[in-house]
Amino acid sequence: MRPADGLVVGVVGATGMVGRELLALLERRRFPVGDLRPFSSGRARSSVSFRGRAIPAPGVSLAALRSCDLVFLVSSDEVALELAPALARAGVWTIDDSAAFRLKKNIPLVVPEVNGGALNEDSRLIAGPNCTMTGLAVAGALLHKLIGVREVRLASYQAVSGAGKAALAELFSQYSALSGLRPESDGRAPVLGSGKSSVLPRAIAYNAIPQVGRFGPDGYSSEEAKVAAELRKIWSAPALHISATAVRVPSIRGHALAAWLTLSRPISLSRARALLSRTPGLVLSREGDYPTPRSAGGKEPVYAGRLRRGATPEELALWITSDNLLKGAALNSVQVAEELRRRGWLKPRAR
Repeated sequence: MRPADGLVVGVVGATGMVGRELLALLERRRFPVGDLRPFSSGRARSSVSFRGRAIPAPGVSLAALRSCDLVFLVSSDEVALELAPALARAGVWTIDDSAAFRLKKNIPLVVPEVNGGALNEDSRLIAGPNCTMTGLAVAGALLHKLIGVREVRLASYQAVSGAGKAALAELFSQYSALSGLRPESDGRAPVLGSGKSSVLPRAIAYNAIPQVGRFGPDGYSSEEAKVAAELRKIWSAPALHISATAVRVPSIRGHALAAWLTLSRPISLSRARALLSRTPGLVLSREGDYPTPRSAGGKEPVYAGRLRRGATPEELALWITSDNLLKGAALNSVQVAEELRRRGWLKPRAR
């Protein structure tokens, strides 16, 4: 029996890395879950921990999900395409973390502190953003709103956890295999060669891979294309020019971005710092300091530092980091649900 004001909440992909972060957030932020219905990321029988109890996480059941008030989808595009439209038609608020619906015209793609106004009571299916783009969307939001951003150039440095459990296990395995590595006897640095990998395109330990996703005919990877298209949608800036290079690096969690933003007019660095300091969801480092993926790991805000002038009076350079499993995924989904609650739209359904 659930509390009278508690919600029936389904989580598809609850046993994955993002799913487990999401459950921890629901518990820590005291989201009013009356009845939790977790479902496994795969076919193996599993369970999750919630409020001190082990709860079985079986394979997905559409029938069980249809009777939920809210469903979080933290699984694959294929699973989202199969489940999300049916759930939304049944009146279930559905927050999807996959890429399946982000660019669909009538489906809101939402980062609450940036474009929460895109939410509406009639659209029960809500898409969450790409984890790489989220930090930039938050960090540049107030600059874009008050000054206008015309062009963005960026390079990402993306944690291995963004590629899933298997990639992370491969990173640890490769480092373990190289644990005895030392400088050569004459002091020279070892030469490792290209290495082998079964999950990522190249070996990731002691390496950097300028490929996240598959390459398209234009030479850009799918990750780079997602960043560009999703930022335009979230900022409501269809004419925004974006150039991106997405790179996988051997960090565990926390994505980083080097970004150059060309504004519609010049502003002073002091004015830019003032705007960034009051940007919702952003923590700006003091001058001379900067965040890193490790310092941002496990924390909820987006962090920025190294603000400086770019090559032109209109251009600003900025370093941005955020936890890809939190603000880049699970936290954003929970914040969307909290906003639906705040507006009085998400509540227990009559049964």
